[in-house]
Amino acid sequence: MPDPVPNAELLRSLGRLVRGLSALFWGLPIALITCVWTAYPQWVSPFRLVPPVIASALLVYGLWQLSGFQKQERVWRNALDRAIILGVVNLGLSPFVYWWSRVPGNGFFLAMVIVLIVSGLLFLGSVNVVLQRLGAMLPDEALRVEIKQFTAFNLNLIVVTLIVGGIYSLLSQPQALPSVLKPLAASLERQTIPFWLQNAAALFMHLGPWFLLLLVLLPLAMTMALLWKTKEVIMENVFGAQQ
Repeated sequence: MPDPVPNAELLRSLGRLVRGLSALFWGLPIALITCVWTAYPQWVSPFRLVPPVIASALLVYGLWQLSGFQKQERVWRNALDRAIILGVVNLGLSPFVYWWSRVPGNGFFLAMVIVLIVSGLLFLGSVNVVLQRLGAMLPDEALRVEIKQFTAFNLNLIVVTLIVGGIYSLLSQPQALPSVLKPLAASLERQTIPFWLQNAAALFMHLGPWFLLLLVLLPLAMTMALLWKTKEVIMENVFGAQQ
């Protein structure tokens, strides 16, 4: 007779796990779309700062749902706690997207938006780490291998995005360049460097935002695919077996 109690508890924790994965799956694209939409003054909706706040809260809710699964696993809990901290940071910074769109000349609002972008990329990376830890605890070997491969690729893409974004930010503001790079910027202005390098730099500055967007969308799409597949595997192997 004591067997049904732990089984019921396990099913409840797995149910929360599925809900958390679903919330993350929908919350990631919604957060990106609402933040980009709110950042453009001509696109501002009557809801003002509410959409990015709600989208960020949905991500925190999803992680909170995941916290009910395997509470005794320290490595899993550590990865989850880091993701929750970054999610709360994003939640606190999300109103600055709207405030900056209203007052784009305010340096403090701009700085907070940049911090939000960096924190958002780190959050996406932390979600991939959470998926790695979750995949290691699930019995499906094929899913575990797939999660390990794609999360590693996603993390590398996120690192590249941070590096390329930092380079683009420095080149777009020559006065903020480190002293080591200022001679290169001066050479670009005097056009004393090879013609092909000038063209490459001009192309990078022109297409930089679109390239950065592509770098963000690739790991985002693959993370969403992993979240959905993990949820489906859990529902098929666990809840399907109960039928």
